Amino acid sequence: MGNHSCISEFFLRGISGSAEKHQLFFGLFLSMYVITLTGNLLIILAIRSDLHLHTPMYFFLANLSFVDMGLTSSAVTEMLVNIQTQHHTISYAGCLTQMYFLLMFGDLDNFFPAVMAYDRYVAICRPLHYSVIKPLCALLLALCWVLTHAIALTHTLLMAQLSFCAVGEIAHFYCDITPVLRLSCSDTHINKLMVIALSPALIVSFIFIVISYIHIISAILRIRTPSGVGKAFSTCSSHLCAVVVFYGTLFSAYLCPPSAASEEKNIAAAALYTIVIPMLNPFIYSLRNKDMKGALKWLLSSRRVFSS
Repeated sequence: MGNHSCISEFFLRGISGSAEKHQLFFGLFLSMYVITLTGNLLIILAIRSDLHLHTPMYFFLANLSFVDMGLTSSAVTEMLVNIQTQHHTISYAGCLTQMYFLLMFGDLDNFFPAVMAYDRYVAICRPLHYSVIKPLCALLLALCWVLTHAIALTHTLLMAQLSFCAVGEIAHFYCDITPVLRLSCSDTHINKLMVIALSPALIVSFIFIVISYIHIISAILRIRTPSGVGKAFSTCSSHLCAVVVFYGTLFSAYLCPPSAASEEKNIAAAALYTIVIPMLNPFIYSLRNKDMKGALKWLLSSRRVFSS
């Protein structure tokens, strides 16, 4: 693969404001980053340490927590360094690397909720078949990783073929595809076609989740006992809440027409998607889940988190 770029770095505009505001943002984002890493790591350790949580649902939740840590780390670490050093540049190779990991973890964050919705569908609507999907967990997980790696690698390799003849300003706090494409001085037709061709994956995942929950809610409403209805809702309420927050933010960040939102609003939506949601997910999945709360209590009280 030949490198057709004539430059060695890009300028990341980041978040606008005075130096005092930048320091405020640094403290805020650093705190959120630490909370994200701590919360998601506790979720992973709790699931690993409690045999009762060794089920498909929690298997995917542990992987989602790992992906959330990866997504936030890919987006935030470079921004924190730039704010602290006041050096708002990123190398050409660093930009492509960041883009690859953001695309991969971002797509995994999109696919995993769909797989988890299927898990809830089988558990509630086809309970007698639930044991059958256990062997499929590793296959579904591997498929998600391979597919997202292929998508991210395709975009990154196509981006590496473009020429960038001058140091341009990326109107974002990380290397996103669209702002970087605007800086290229070569033909970006193929890149844009690939973005359009691969974008429906987001819609397909969302539609799959909606269809799954239509069947789930329909099955729950047919349960005659109040205790049965409550138990069924409790198994999927956390996931449904996380899905609403995730896709609401994602659609506002990437599906709004350019005239409908300013660059600042797009950056704010991207910050919610890459920073806030990964921080909230551990709370959403644990506070409304008795099994997770029990596992976390046992983990922290026995101090196994420090010995793992």
